[in-house]
Amino acid sequence: MFFSGDPSTRKRVDLGGRSSKERDRKNLLEQTRVERNRRLWHRQQNSAALKIQKCFRGRKDVRLEKSRLREQFYKTYGKYCQNVDRNSFCVNSDFLRQFLYFFKADNIDDFLVLVQICRLLQQFVHEDGDVVKHFAGVDYSSTGGLVNYRVKQLVYSCICALHQNRNQLKDQLLLSPEELDASAVPLLEVIVLLIDPKLPWSCKIVGYLFQNNALGLLREIILTGKDNAENYFPIGKGSSLERLLMVVICHIGQKPCVCSDINPRYSFASQIITIPFVWHLFPNLRQVFAAEGMSQHYIHHMATFGQNLINSLPKDMSNEVPSYACMLGNILETSGVALSQPACSFDMAVDLAAVTTFLMEALPSVRTSDNRESSMILDDDMIEDEAAAEVALDKKLEQQIYNAINPRFLLHLTNILFREISSVNALEYGPDDREVAAVGAACGFLYVTFNKLPMERIMTVLAYRTELVPMLWNFMKRCHENKKWSSLSEWLSYLSGDAPGWLLPLAVFCPVYKHMLMIVDNEEFYEQERPLSLKDIRSLIIILRQALWQLLWVNHTTNPNLLKSASASSASKRQSVEAIQQRVSIVVSELLSQLQDWNNRRQFTSPSDFHADGVNDFFISQAVTENTRANEILKQAPFLIPFTSRVKIFSSQLAAVRQRHGSQAGFTRNRFRIKRDRILEDAYNQMSQLSEDNLRGLIRVTFVNEFGVEEAGIDGGGIFKDFMENITRAAFDVQYGLFKETADHLLYPNPGSGMIHEQHFQFFHFLGTLLAKAMFEGILVDIPFATFFLSKLKQKYNYLNDLPSLDPELYRHLIFLKHYDGDISDLELYFVIVNNEYGEQTEEELLPGGRNLRVTNDNVITFIHLVANHRLNFQIRQQSSHFLRGFQQLIQKDWIDMFNEHELQLLISGSLESLDVDDLRQHTNYAGGYHSDHYVIEMFWEILKGFSLENRKKFLKFVTGCSRGPLLGFRYLEPLFCIQRAAGTASEEALDRLPTSATCMNLLKLPPYQSKEQLETKLLYAINADAGFDLS
Repeated sequence: MFFSGDPSTRKRVDLGGRSSKERDRKNLLEQTRVERNRRLWHRQQNSAALKIQKCFRGRKDVRLEKSRLREQFYKTYGKYCQNVDRNSFCVNSDFLRQFLYFFKADNIDDFLVLVQICRLLQQFVHEDGDVVKHFAGVDYSSTGGLVNYRVKQLVYSCICALHQNRNQLKDQLLLSPEELDASAVPLLEVIVLLIDPKLPWSCKIVGYLFQNNALGLLREIILTGKDNAENYFPIGKGSSLERLLMVVICHIGQKPCVCSDINPRYSFASQIITIPFVWHLFPNLRQVFAAEGMSQHYIHHMATFGQNLINSLPKDMSNEVPSYACMLGNILETSGVALSQPACSFDMAVDLAAVTTFLMEALPSVRTSDNRESSMILDDDMIEDEAAAEVALDKKLEQQIYNAINPRFLLHLTNILFREISSVNALEYGPDDREVAAVGAACGFLYVTFNKLPMERIMTVLAYRTELVPMLWNFMKRCHENKKWSSLSEWLSYLSGDAPGWLLPLAVFCPVYKHMLMIVDNEEFYEQERPLSLKDIRSLIIILRQALWQLLWVNHTTNPNLLKSASASSASKRQSVEAIQQRVSIVVSELLSQLQDWNNRRQFTSPSDFHADGVNDFFISQAVTENTRANEILKQAPFLIPFTSRVKIFSSQLAAVRQRHGSQAGFTRNRFRIKRDRILEDAYNQMSQLSEDNLRGLIRVTFVNEFGVEEAGIDGGGIFKDFMENITRAAFDVQYGLFKETADHLLYPNPGSGMIHEQHFQFFHFLGTLLAKAMFEGILVDIPFATFFLSKLKQKYNYLNDLPSLDPELYRHLIFLKHYDGDISDLELYFVIVNNEYGEQTEEELLPGGRNLRVTNDNVITFIHLVANHRLNFQIRQQSSHFLRGFQQLIQKDWIDMFNEHELQLLISGSLESLDVDDLRQHTNYAGGYHSDHYVIEMFWEILKGFSLENRKKFLKFVTGCSRGPLLGFRYLEPLFCIQRAAGTASEEALDRLPTSATCMNLLKLPPYQSKEQLETKLLYAINADAGFDLS
């Protein structure tokens, strides 16, 4: 400090208000506490040192005593037990007492002595057959405690010796009992001898082994022997190790066994059944485990642990071979045998479904087929990270699980679960507890199976060989009628208690019923009403619609990114709940879409039954905007929205694109010069040269007549509409050879088009572009396509029920085969099909080697669907592919996905209802002195109303350039239809004129004819003159 000039010393003041004495007191107390703790720590240190020293001295003394006793033992009984007789095992002898005291499993001399002891014991028992007498003498009841202790120690010592020396004995662990020269066999055989269930101490010994994790040691012994015996093939009675396990497995705590409850971590199920492919090593053990009472006990025991079962299993051998997956594979492999037994109980099936569900939930997906829905479920970063970290299962283990869940297993499981439940229970009664348990067990197991395993063969057996569909429908119908859904949350670990009761049943019912509808024929569905009546299907549609609306709009799942703030366990559970909700929304959407297709083929319910009740103007306004919830619903479940609303959305999307490209184009236009007698060739040559952007822009057309003279008229849009209608009529004419007609005069690509046109694929691409241009400009064209071809525009697959529209005779033959009662192999059919195009016959195999593969009762369903696939998909695949490429140049896939095939045809061609004269009259303007009550106008509407449908279409083409009216009615005609007076006076010269039109303005120029007959004659002449635009 620098001198401040003030010589006085200032008193220091504590601004905290504390005196120095108080600070000193606190420091003293803290110092005292530290010293006290230091003294305590020193005392504890000294005490610990004394204990360590005491323990060390004790252990040292024990080692010395054991060494001394070992030397004494060798002197008394010989190093190789030369002096041992049958009395040496008796309770009064020191032989076992001394040996068990000093025995060490890692001491090679002790191990050899133990092997010799086991050989001697086997020999003595074999000679007189009484094990108890060798250990207890004549009175086991008085010496039982000591005898039990010695037998426990001897058996446990044998297991420890095998475990300690397992690597040295790895070649001997799976040998048969006859191989007594091998050191491992006598040890195993003595264990089998001493834990025989007939012996009075059996349960006590086995219980002791369980408590001391002897099965954990046996597990490691088995794994060592298994790794060294890849080519081991068990024969005869099996190995000594298998005999040991067959004795242990019988100790299940039920009479006559009196074993006490054991820690599940040390149980037979946890330690042995988790060994990979354990039944392949021990086939006799598999038969014992598969016995009715045995498997039921173990599976019930596992089921009691529920979702905590996996936590009690031993450490995984590797990431590719987890313990839970090994347990699952082994359980499934034996369950088929247990379920096939007539006495298999309902409770056994429920427990089995529960255990396999919990284990399968933990599996990584082992699907070998394309999982198209997987990419649609929860794209959260956290899930992607988990998927990236997920390790695939070992291929052999994966195959074991996949093979075990076979049609036979599924058939037995579902039949046992549902055999005591009637499918016709009265609606007034809700499901009882037993039915809820059956539905919960079946749905929990099947839902997880669908997500983990390939579904192809699973679905077929569930759909056609079980009563799953009618049973689940009966359950859901009664829950719906009683407005009370039973909670099934206990059957899936991640399904919360407040989850809707319909969630899990729908997750299983929808994909199975959807698969069934792909294979069922029209007679079964409409006439026989199998598997569900049409009345039930109407009720089902309502349930599905309400559930889907609830999932997608009312209770839509929150943003998955919010999960990142939650704990790991709760986040994982939340993800799984959202995953099942998303999965259910997808399968319900697919099933409703398929039911709508069936309704379009032959209507059995009102189309409005598919529409959600909550669709309003706000929803429609949101649906137009990308990335909104309403827009997502429009893409996933468009049928929830009325057709007219979707058409408005589609029209607005097209208008937005047209406006964007029209403003960018400025004054540049594509102009076509088309000869009417070469309309297709000229259009192909000129339109094929346009880029995608130019195709979206305006195209103006000038027609040239047969004399090479340009027709009158300036194209303001009307000539282009006339051009589009004429070229589509010419291009899709069956005489041209690119398309063929069905019996109902519906068009589909000609499979033999390549035999007529060398460049047929380029023509199909052009025709796709042509149709897309018509739709893009809002021009309706009268082209009736076959439904199965329209499916190709939506990139959908066609099935058997689409075949009648193509080839009714072939369909009838296939249905005959499907319901044939005799032996189909007698019909001498093979997996080949004969194509006949323009008199040229070719034979194609439906499967590799199909010429030598006969159709039988077992594979007839496969044959039927391969034939249908060949005709509906394979034959026209290339033509459809090129047509689709051209179509998608202008029309995006998500625009078309808003509509089903029936609705898509309406978008292309409109409907006859769009030629409503009254609707046209309500939306007509008048000019030049005409008005709605003018006598000429009154005559005109009377005449038009009396026209035939064909003449109405010609009239509409005459005034608008298109023979079809707007899809939603004439109020959407742009501009509105207008009738203009063509002559100022009613002179003879004026009245002798024909009506003319300006199609670009939708304008009819009508002279003021004096009589109805004159007006009708002139109008009919004008619309039938086919004079192009010379009358304009």
